[in-house]
Amino acid sequence: MTCNPALKLCLTFVILMTMNADPHTEKDDIFYMKKALAQARLALRHGEVPIGCVIVRDGEIIGRGYNRRNTDRTSLSHAEMTAIRRANKAIGDWRLEDCTIYITLEPCQMCAGAIIQARIPRVVIGAASDKSGSAGSIVNILENPDFMHQAEVIRGVLEEECSALIRGFFRDMRAANRQQATTFHPDGS
Repeated sequence: MTCNPALKLCLTFVILMTMNADPHTEKDDIFYMKKALAQARLALRHGEVPIGCVIVRDGEIIGRGYNRRNTDRTSLSHAEMTAIRRANKAIGDWRLEDCTIYITLEPCQMCAGAIIQARIPRVVIGAASDKSGSAGSIVNILENPDFMHQAEVIRGVLEEECSALIRGFFRDMRAANRQQATTFHPDGS
């Protein structure tokens, strides 16, 4: 007995929905986190703290961003804020209810708030931030049940690669600062 392909697809969908299967796979998360890392490397090329972000809807990247605080001279130019703004423009709506955001570093309180305000239901994080992490490291804005909206948070995707990029940036910056401080200036400057 042969089965109508449309019927087979419909039955497969019903079975998956019944099983409450997560349509997101670890392979997808790794793929898109690599795209976020590419954004972080753009920040690094501009001398910025290497943090990158992409927003995905239906398998398509609709928003990209990387840290540009020094370049733009504003505290609002975080990777997540840029990606959210671009995603909003791409779909013509402030709500990003059917999207996933991939971020190389755990978001700060401003970005976590923006993620919740944008109604992004799924957040995938590379590295934790013990300095400003607002997805569980210091506070947890994303999963706080007191807010009207929460997000599912996946942590530690390509964690070592994301952490190494940040650590390397700050290591190099400290070395450059030490070099500059110890450089001899014959004129006394």
